[in-house]
Amino acid sequence: MNPFYSDVAARALHRCEYCRAPESIFNLPFEVEHIIPVSLDGKDDIQNLALACRSCNLHKGASISGEEPRTNQATRLFNPRLDRWPDHFTINLNTGEITGRTAIGRITVKQLNMNSPVQLDARKYWMQLQLFP
Repeated sequence: MNPFYSDVAARALHRCEYCRAPESIFNLPFEVEHIIPVSLDGKDDIQNLALACRSCNLHKGASISGEEPRTNQATRLFNPRLDRWPDHFTINLNTGEITGRTAIGRITVKQLNMNSPVQLDARKYWMQLQLFP
């Protein structure tokens, strides 16, 4: 386990810092990921680390930007250390769909595949259990 896990998880309130999935529903701790990958000169310190569910971490990989769907412009991904989640995303409480409010939000939703059928089904269950949002 990452030596920073306890501090990163506490700061994130044990939720994925990208899709807001509740860690308590999973049978394994979430992953500590580098917001800016070490391969792109990101630092290995707590300010560059985020708590991520497996799905978000796998889809993000080493990405820090992508092509924004509306404008086709290169746009950076959501950065949990710089950005406030409610400024960039909304949640449809009927469907569980996460929508990007901004270019940063839209590219992050797309890049991390936040609204896959599996993710939407899981969010509906989390909402029934009052674990989400």
